[in-house]
Order: sequence, then C-alpha cells, then structure tokens
Amino acid sequence: MISNEDKKVTMPQNLILEDRRILNVSGVSDVDSFDERTIIVFTELGELTVRGSDLHINRLSVETGELQLEGRIVSLSYADEQPKNAGFFSKVFR
Repeated sequence: MISNEDKKVTMPQNLILEDRRILNVSGVSDVDSFDERTIIVFTELGELTVRGSDLHINRLSVETGELQLEGRIVSLSYADEQPKNAGFFSKVFR
C-alpha cells in the first residue's frame, strides 16, 4: 500500500532575477508574509526570504507553484533547507 507521503510530487525550483527588479520563482507552495520590504514564501527547498524596497507581488499561482514579484531586490536567502537524501542515522532514529 502506498501512503500519501510516498505520493508527494516535488516541483522544480527555479529563480530568475531580471535586472534586480523582477523575480520569477517556481516551486512555491505558499506565501507566509509580505510587505514593501520583505516577502517570505515557502518553497520545496525551504523558506525563501526576499528583501528590498517597493516590493509587490505581480502574480501568484499556488496551483502551478509560480510567483512573480517586482521592486528593488536587495537579497534572496533560504532558511530551513530540506535535506535531499537522508543519512543512515536519520533512518535509524525515526
């Protein structure tokens, strides 16, 4: 029997930054918070924080996992990166 966890399909993660003004992100599962200086989104590879000024979301589709935002982008950073392959001890101590 296949559990729901085994059926989880991961979306590819792409970040396309154009002239530090437009950012296209794929693999987005949800938006945590946003304002003119910080946008925090959940992706398949962890939490992505975009910092800058005059930031706003042009397009968001959770169904396709696509996000487009615009503004003066200063930094992109990930937190809580998901491990791709679990090691031996992580399998033993579940």
